[in-house]
Amino acid sequence: MSTSECPQSHSPVLHVQNVSVSLGQQPILRDVTLSVPQGKTLVVLGESGCGKTTLLRAIAGLVPIHAGSIQVHGHDIRPLPPQSRGTVCLDQEPLLFEHLNVSENIGFAPQLRGESHAAIESQVNDLLSAIDLVPHANKRHSQLSGGQRQRVAFARAILAHPQVLLLDEPFGSLDGRNRQQMQQLFRSLVQRYTLTSVFVTHDIREALVVGDLFARMSHGVLSVSPSRQAFIEDPDSGVASEVQFWSNIESDENLP
Repeated sequence: MSTSECPQSHSPVLHVQNVSVSLGQQPILRDVTLSVPQGKTLVVLGESGCGKTTLLRAIAGLVPIHAGSIQVHGHDIRPLPPQSRGTVCLDQEPLLFEHLNVSENIGFAPQLRGESHAAIESQVNDLLSAIDLVPHANKRHSQLSGGQRQRVAFARAILAHPQVLLLDEPFGSLDGRNRQQMQQLFRSLVQRYTLTSVFVTHDIREALVVGDLFARMSHGVLSVSPSRQAFIEDPDSGVASEVQFWSNIESDENLP
C-alpha cells in the first residue's frame, strides 16, 4: 500500500494535493493527497478522531487548510466559499426542511435554479420511484422513518447536481436492515447518475459495498490502496480480520 498516493487518473474530478490542517499546534491532516475520477467513490476508513471528517470539511471549505491545494475539474477551489465549491455534504442527520414535504425537499435545488415546474416534477418523480417513496411524496419530515429521511436527503443531494458528494458515515444511525438497503441504493444511484464521491466510514463491509477506491487514515495520514484487491489483501486494512471473525461465528453456529 502506498502512502498519500492515489491510482492515476487522466482527468480526476477531485484532486487533493499535499493538504495539511492543524488545530492550534495540533496537526489534524498531514500532507494528504488523493484523486477521485468521474463517477467513482473513494471510501476513507479509519478510527474515530483520525481526521476523516476534517478531510471532508476541508474539501467543502468548512475548515481552513494550512498547506496544499484542492482542485475540482482542474480548478483551484481553495479561494471559494463553501456554497461555490460544487460540493454537497451528507451525514447521519438528514436535516430535511421541516416545512416542505418529501417531493418539495427533493425538488428544492432545481426550484432554486429556476427550472420549469414540468422539469422539476419529472426529476422528482423519477427519484421518488428510484428511492421507493412514491406513496410518501406528500409526507413531512415527522411522518418518515430514519431510513426514509436519509433516502430523501440523498435524492435531494442528487438534484443539487454536486460535482463532488461528501458523505460522513451517512448510514451510521440506521439499523442493520435499513443500512444494508441504503448501501445498495447508494451504489445503484451513484452509477445511474455518475456521481463522484468521497465516503467516510469505519465499517469495512460497508466500504466494500459502496467503494470503488479505498483509503485508510491513521493520525491524519492517508494511505490509498492501488486497487480493491490490494486493499483486501493488505493486513492493515482489517479485511482479513473481519473475514476471520465472521468465519469463526459461522463455525461456532455449526457446532453440535
